[in-house]
Amino acid sequence: MALTLQQINAASVAEATALLDGTYEHSPWIAQQALASRPFSSLAHLKRALVQVVRDAGRDAQLQLIRAHPELAGKAMVSKTLTAESTNEQGKAGLTDCTPEEFAHIQRLNADYNARFGFPFILAVRGPRGVGLDRHEIIATFERRLGHHPDFEQAECLRNIHRIAEIRLNDKFGAAPALGNLVWDWAEKLAEHSDPGYAERGELTVTYLTDAHRACAQRLSHWMREAGFDRVEIDAVGNVVGLYDGTDPNAKRLLTGSHYDTVRNGGKYDGRLGILVPMACVRELKRAGRRLPFGIEVVGFAEEEGQRYKAAFLGSGALTGDFDMAWLDQQDADGTNMRAAMKHAGLCIDDIAKCRRDPARYLGFVEVHIEQGPVLSELDLPLGVVSSINGSVRYLGEAVGMASHAGTTPMDRRRDAAAAVAELLLYVERRAASVPDVVGTVGQLDVPSGSINVVPGRCRFSLDLRATTDAARDALATDVLAEAQHIAQRRGVALRTEETMRVAAAPSAPAWQRRWEAAVQLLGLPVLRMPSGAGHDAMKLHDLMPQAMLFMRGLNAGISHNPLESISNDDTELCVRAFQNLLEQLALELT
Repeated sequence: MALTLQQINAASVAEATALLDGTYEHSPWIAQQALASRPFSSLAHLKRALVQVVRDAGRDAQLQLIRAHPELAGKAMVSKTLTAESTNEQGKAGLTDCTPEEFAHIQRLNADYNARFGFPFILAVRGPRGVGLDRHEIIATFERRLGHHPDFEQAECLRNIHRIAEIRLNDKFGAAPALGNLVWDWAEKLAEHSDPGYAERGELTVTYLTDAHRACAQRLSHWMREAGFDRVEIDAVGNVVGLYDGTDPNAKRLLTGSHYDTVRNGGKYDGRLGILVPMACVRELKRAGRRLPFGIEVVGFAEEEGQRYKAAFLGSGALTGDFDMAWLDQQDADGTNMRAAMKHAGLCIDDIAKCRRDPARYLGFVEVHIEQGPVLSELDLPLGVVSSINGSVRYLGEAVGMASHAGTTPMDRRRDAAAAVAELLLYVERRAASVPDVVGTVGQLDVPSGSINVVPGRCRFSLDLRATTDAARDALATDVLAEAQHIAQRRGVALRTEETMRVAAAPSAPAWQRRWEAAVQLLGLPVLRMPSGAGHDAMKLHDLMPQAMLFMRGLNAGISHNPLESISNDDTELCVRAFQNLLEQLALELT
């Protein structure tokens, strides 16, 4: 018989603690303390209360919790002294069926891990989908995490403990994240398409208008039709557009979506989550036979990453009227210009201007996206509400000094171009860190024709400066460029910079941000407001209509633009539910 929240809320502390027994391995104190937060309004509320107890417990208690867990395929498994929950999980992962070689390898990993960290390796072996990782995935993760910093690895163990507890609670309550599973499965199937040269290595790369890109567009179109969209088309730049009419087909629409192209050797969820989540919402509306007092237009933007051609935001730029026809003459690495690629894909270049949206037809634009950073992961929060998309400015620069002999040039006589840029790099780091929500990066450093025994005479570099407001971004840029000249003068080098990109900040529309906040609160979760350091399609639509974004936590400490990019089905379920809550709020407002 599945547990219910009513039982947990009504039971005595002792009874409720017993009902939650086994959620956290040999640690009933967590459930006991979490019960002070009753009544729980949702399972997500209960999960968060348990997580908060662990967060507040302090380092010693957290280490005790980690050490309460058994090693994977360790002595407790061999002696059959695991808890019932751990026996079930390790068995489902196939750890009880290891070959002698695999078992010996895991034992060596366990010994090395304990020697390095002083606690057992913890992994939610039922994985992000809840159906289990295979032994090869487990061993690969074990080997990778051995290289982590001890503090980071302790936090990663705790994150995995919370995931284990989440899955165990789902089992106790008979809760299945059906919509999260749907979106997760869609993302897996979409990731079957990858560009040549990457597909053979099992890497995901989908760049603008390649065969893999067009296959993704066709698959999204097919799924949209299956989900019940009234009209589906691929427009003149390759955007996949699905429309679900409101009760009045002429009513204003809510515009939403994200991009389906990827970076090279990227992840499965960057961009694509923002297409699949609203698709799932439309599917549920169609199944229920419901229409809302507004239409829903979901756009899978064909391009955002700027990987095949230098131009970026081609898909959303077409909707805002910012598609530059001069881009058609850009060539990719193989010499194919964009015009030829579009013709080969069967797109009608003459219709690009027709992609521009009339803002009077729309209520606004919303986008869900994985965070692509560690903040939500570190705070153990599944969702965050975006307050603003950072404005940014980029520069390419070069310092020119004097190349000279590394052995015969005294330290006080050098005109070292690389040292000048290194000093600037450290200044950028200090200056950006001195102001909240401001970041600065020197991502490229190049000493042309550098030699181990030559003082660098030239050094090329890049600057990427971002902030939540244009004023904060510009203040950072002013200080960095001024410091660059001071360093150059003091070191006797010439230092030049060229601005290559400037993008305005895109603060969320207050009314739409409040809708996202209410949508998260209805799930029983706390609201975290956070800026987006990355650029998104929403910042393009910001020029045309009010916009706001919702972030979802990524696994593996939130890493993105990387094959390790990952999400859980439970977090995805909450993301879909939050989107549904936003739709319901909007429907009430317009009724």
